[in-house]
Amino acid sequence: MIYSTATVSVNPEGEIPLTRAQAWAGLVLKARDARLFLPAGLCTRCDVVEESATHFVREATIGGTDLREIITLEPQRKVTFFQATGPREGAIVNELFEDETGALQLRFYCYLGLRDRMAGGPEEQAEQAQFDSDNGYRAALLSTLRRTRELLAASEIASS
Repeated sequence: MIYSTATVSVNPEGEIPLTRAQAWAGLVLKARDARLFLPAGLCTRCDVVEESATHFVREATIGGTDLREIITLEPQRKVTFFQATGPREGAIVNELFEDETGALQLRFYCYLGLRDRMAGGPEEQAEQAQFDSDNGYRAALLSTLRRTRELLAASEIASS
């Protein structure tokens, strides 16, 4: 089983501040179309194929791998990606919260396994190491916030 977590400040010193609503808008956009947030060419397809009051389903090709995710939104708080098909099974969560000082934080955490692979085996260990590395999900959180600021500056996210 792979468990990873990372937390970053939404508004570190020196950055244009984001409100909770703006950070949330960025998370929703990323859930609906990862192509807007991932490095060019990494995500070649990302389509919402089903939608209901409680969730939506997206099909994507990321890094050459096809996957299907059921995505739930807890407004202004949490986006959960359930891995329905693809190489992983489990859940990935992006959560907005205030720390003990009231500062807005963005946390990633996941509980994942690799389909058709030995639990705790070399493939799972390699995934764990990647998630926890400097280029893992902490970097993805920072990239998401940077891209959210870019979209805000381009008026693609509402300023209020």
